[in-house]
Amino acid sequence: MNRVLIVEDEVRISSFIAKGLKAEGFTPTVVADGVIGLDYALTGEFDLVVLDIGLPRLDGFAILERVSVERPEMPIVVLTARDSLTDTVAALEGGAADFMSKPFRFAELLARIRLRLRPLGDVAPEEIVVGDVKLDVRSRRAYVGSKEVELSARELALAEVLLRHQGQVLSREQLLSLVWGYDFDPGSNIVDVYVGYLRKKLGSDVIKTVRGLGYRVE
Repeated sequence: MNRVLIVEDEVRISSFIAKGLKAEGFTPTVVADGVIGLDYALTGEFDLVVLDIGLPRLDGFAILERVSVERPEMPIVVLTARDSLTDTVAALEGGAADFMSKPFRFAELLARIRLRLRPLGDVAPEEIVVGDVKLDVRSRRAYVGSKEVELSARELALAEVLLRHQGQVLSREQLLSLVWGYDFDPGSNIVDVYVGYLRKKLGSDVIKTVRGLGYRVE
């Protein structure tokens, strides 16, 4: 079970990440202070760090500099509201394994975390096939049988989440957080709308409604 250190001072965001990682089988630890975050990161007890830049007492760039020197094998995914090219370059040149700007979708963060934790030579499946539906993850193309189906970026993201969790019921709240990110309106019906789009394009029987619970791909 991979241990992930989350150094983030915004409680809403850190709890969102921690909750999502727990659901995916990770063991997350949350720290909201830069000095304490550095101490934790240097213990050697974690497999990866999700690191915010704007932190109290010690900013993320200073943490990144120390960790990259003392524990260069530690993958760090920088997560910040700063999305300028200068900050991106500074983070990557400072030793970050990856960089994401807020707001973000949990599904994308999870994919990046898994990529950085994957052993060398361990290649993730590039295709997800469920019945007649096939999703080519690398090329971002969807097919029903031999026919290619055009999906928008959001439809592709929703289809990927549902197909990867084949047989599992996913609630509307889970789908909102996985596909639309932490900054969503829990009262929105956007999930139902996009499920309707996918049913029209992939087939009406692909995504099942589990009344009162959510949706499931069988």
